Amino acid sequence: MKVLVDTSVWSLALRKTPRAEKDIDVVSRLTDVIKDSRVAIIGAIRQELLSGISSSEKFEQLKDRMRSFEDLPLNTEIYELAAEFSKTCRINGIQGSHTDFLICAVSAHYNIPFFTLDKDFESYRQHIELKLY
Repeated sequence: MKVLVDTSVWSLALRKTPRAEKDIDVVSRLTDVIKDSRVAIIGAIRQELLSGISSSEKFEQLKDRMRSFEDLPLNTEIYELAAEFSKTCRINGIQGSHTDFLICAVSAHYNIPFFTLDKDFESYRQHIELKLY
């Protein structure tokens, strides 16, 4: 089964040295997903990840490496589901970004778990369909 990998996980894995035991576990889990060819990504996550790189050389290196992972196709139904998720959470007092709800919609549409370190997704999950990895 594919796993949609969030920017927070990629960023942690790309640091020079993991900071804590928990970080080492996250990197190990990501490594397993990569080795098993189960990585799923969308353009918005790719953009967030690349936008965090200031060095032109490192940007090009990461861009080339990330091209190994094909973006999941997005369609109108996914964008509509993202808007519905946003509305549902907002009605319940939970705010989130458009990108976060797009990620939730992709995960639900493709029925794949989402691998993230961002605690906001725990809040969303109380009101919308979201499988966390």
